[in-house]
Amino acid sequence: MTDSTAAPGGPDLGGFIAGLPKAELHVHHVGSASPRIVAELASRHPDSAVPDDPDALREYFTFRDFAHFIDVYLSVVDLIRDAEDVRLLTFEVARDMARQRVRYAELTITPYSSVRRGIPAQAFMEAIEDARKAAETEFSTVLRWCFDIPGEAGLESAEVTTELVERHAPQGLVSFGLGGPEIGVPRPQFKPYFDRARALGLRSVPHSGETTGPESVWDALRDLGAERIGHGTSAVRDPRLLAHLAEHRIPLEVCPTSNVATRAVASLEEHPIRQMVDAGVLVTVNSDDPPMFGTDLNTEYAVAARLLDLDAKGVADLAKNAVEASFQTEEAKTALREEIDAYTAGWTG
Repeated sequence: MTDSTAAPGGPDLGGFIAGLPKAELHVHHVGSASPRIVAELASRHPDSAVPDDPDALREYFTFRDFAHFIDVYLSVVDLIRDAEDVRLLTFEVARDMARQRVRYAELTITPYSSVRRGIPAQAFMEAIEDARKAAETEFSTVLRWCFDIPGEAGLESAEVTTELVERHAPQGLVSFGLGGPEIGVPRPQFKPYFDRARALGLRSVPHSGETTGPESVWDALRDLGAERIGHGTSAVRDPRLLAHLAEHRIPLEVCPTSNVATRAVASLEEHPIRQMVDAGVLVTVNSDDPPMFGTDLNTEYAVAARLLDLDAKGVADLAKNAVEASFQTEEAKTALREEIDAYTAGWTG
């Protein structure tokens, strides 16, 4: 992981980040499985190609490119084979979030992948809801769900995902997304499915502009009614798009280490987060698939602090961006902002 003490503001900034109450908006369910949990699942399912040794997993999670990342990701998805696996994974992800002082998270879940592998839809929903309620009770971490379409599985997966929303929507569901590869998976074809989900009150949060150009972000805005954009790194290549995002307060869910790991961005030094902020765009910092990328949310805040030359107050303001961009109630947003302000005011590092 990146050394969080390398961020501007001195060695204590890492400690400030570690204790800072946070919200996270772009983090994947299966992609958040720690090596310990992946190894446990792999040992339960020995027919899998996934190593059951946490040390071997570090090499397994080294990606040649985005396509290779998708292949590895799907091999981990294949380890989630019954409702017990789903519940275990979800609860343990919440435990890891709580250790980082994540107070609220919108976890992206791909129910199509589990249902297609034979987990009954109702059992799947009950497992994530049971874990959500237990996590809030035990850790005081509030989880909400984003159900996403796996773009690599095509329109059939879009139909199944939308039907799951219509027939089995769990209580914690707040948004509807689109993940997977962008190249060869144009955003406009998913418009009917987003229309159906939005008609049920779900918010639109597709991935766009990570491995494709700014036009895919425009497509997400025009055709999918996007209220936030997952990644959106290529938006900086279109000044008009940046101005539109800034004017309409459409947040970007930025995941620096992920973008480098998947080769969407060449290096952290070349990451466009500063261009986004300088353009007035509402930027949130997120971890995406943290164990797979050797990171966590605290590390991503330290990376962002370094790239943006932030002190403790600047980091706290960045944390409040995520609160603003979240789909919490206004009352919950106010409470989390106040917690961030109180923590910052009391910081003596």
